[in-house]
Amino acid sequence: MNRSPDEVQAEARARAAGGDLAGALEIMDTGLAAHPASAPLANSAGNLAMKLGDPGRAADYFGAAAKLEPQSLEFAVNHAIALGAAERHEEALSALLEVEDQGCTNPRYCSVRGNAARGARQLDEAAIWYERSVTLAPGGAKATHGRARVALERGEPDAVERFERALSLNQADAEAWLGYAEALDAGGRAEQARDLAEKLVAQAPQWLAALRLLAQLRLAAGEHDFTSHFATAQQQRPDDPAIARAHVQTLELHDRFAEAMALAEQASARFPGDGVFPLLQASYAGIVGDDALATRLFAELSLDTPERCLLEARYILHAGEYERAAVLLDRVIESDPWHINAWAVRDILWRQTNDPRGEWLHGQEGLVRMIPLPDGDAVLHDAVPVLHRLHDQSAFPLGQSLRGGTQTRGSLFDRVEPELRRLHEALLSALEDYRSALPPHDPTHPLLRHRDGEMCVTGSWSVRLSGGGDFHAAHLHPDGIVSSALYCDLPDSFGKTENREGFIELGRPPPKMRLDLEPRYTLRPRQGHLALFPSTLYHGTRPFAEGTRMTVAFDVQCREQE
Repeated sequence: MNRSPDEVQAEARARAAGGDLAGALEIMDTGLAAHPASAPLANSAGNLAMKLGDPGRAADYFGAAAKLEPQSLEFAVNHAIALGAAERHEEALSALLEVEDQGCTNPRYCSVRGNAARGARQLDEAAIWYERSVTLAPGGAKATHGRARVALERGEPDAVERFERALSLNQADAEAWLGYAEALDAGGRAEQARDLAEKLVAQAPQWLAALRLLAQLRLAAGEHDFTSHFATAQQQRPDDPAIARAHVQTLELHDRFAEAMALAEQASARFPGDGVFPLLQASYAGIVGDDALATRLFAELSLDTPERCLLEARYILHAGEYERAAVLLDRVIESDPWHINAWAVRDILWRQTNDPRGEWLHGQEGLVRMIPLPDGDAVLHDAVPVLHRLHDQSAFPLGQSLRGGTQTRGSLFDRVEPELRRLHEALLSALEDYRSALPPHDPTHPLLRHRDGEMCVTGSWSVRLSGGGDFHAAHLHPDGIVSSALYCDLPDSFGKTENREGFIELGRPPPKMRLDLEPRYTLRPRQGHLALFPSTLYHGTRPFAEGTRMTVAFDVQCREQE
């Protein structure tokens, strides 16, 4: 005899109360097979899946419940929460739009709508919905915190006060404390930010975001040993390999390869079951030129992952092991066909072996262009003073390609300044010019497969370098398909010397690859113009003697056509 939905719910609740959440969900699945039209059962199954840490599965259950009862605000909101937890923010917005008429006066709906909009980087919309939620329920801590986050990300002047309001509602919200420290730093109150970050790290030494924030603050203060607190945290949490991994990789990002190698060796001994540390030690040994150690460590590795294949392929290129490197890169790209780093190393391999596919990848006309910014004189006339003001409040960033200079915080085009929004609109117009002149669509090419889609800006930032040694180390932007540099302010001497000071180089491998390979392209910066090129090209800049070089850079993604 089939149990009723209520009986299924009762049995599942009893199983869950005993700590067996997976067993409770199995009971729910059996009940749903018998009662597929029961929206409450599907909703309860979604709640269990969320507790099990499986938001994708939860979204399926909640979606089924919402489809069965489309008038239910609760089911639609639960569906959106699960979609957001699964990083499917656009879908979450679509789910919420279906019940907007009844949800717009519900504070929980409005708060979740703000979360979905923020996740989709629609920060103006997020601010509106968080504000609406707070107006409907002034004590809503989650919405108040969300609105504070948006204020920080948009560069609003009252971000600190908004975090203080959020913390007054929920002193136990650790993420709000972290945001408060970030807002203090962005507001020029670095000492207070540092004091708070130190307290957060002391209370939660395993919290990687707090460890990185403290490293950023110490780096900005000019401390050479800006990562020593990672070691202190490791002493407090000796069984947590994530702390050691973050410590090692932070040093790597600042070219401290010998120190990173020593730490990786220590971590290998401390965590013998973790194959990542021997891999990192092998990679750093290769970078510092200890080939005997690197070769031995790579040969002894038990780890068989795409990361291992990529790092080993990158290392053995300097020794001319081209066939083996090709096999390793093929394995990476088989697992992730559009892996930016693997394609960039493949480009270096193809150029060293005179493989004609190198021309297909990066040599086709139109892939690399210098484009004038539409209405550039007027747009930059307004934007440049704003950018300089932001740089005056910025510091040398943690883990970026700069070697000297400053980089703006956060995503530049999320900010509220109208001058930056006009700049964003002009850049979108230039992007369309670039896209429309690309070679024909090619489904096998990492960029040209997007040839007919709509290009959009994702991450965005500004960099200001000074003459006398500042430059960009060769690097990649793995989060985009097109990379960029808009030249906003340049020294008068640019382009007037024979040594190409301050020029951008595309396709020169980074020093850690130990390859003497000239860049594929060398471009002279021109004020009011932007360089656009595939993200699969390594790129860096030459140092320059004097003056200021300020750029805006951004990552480009693609919205595919239906």
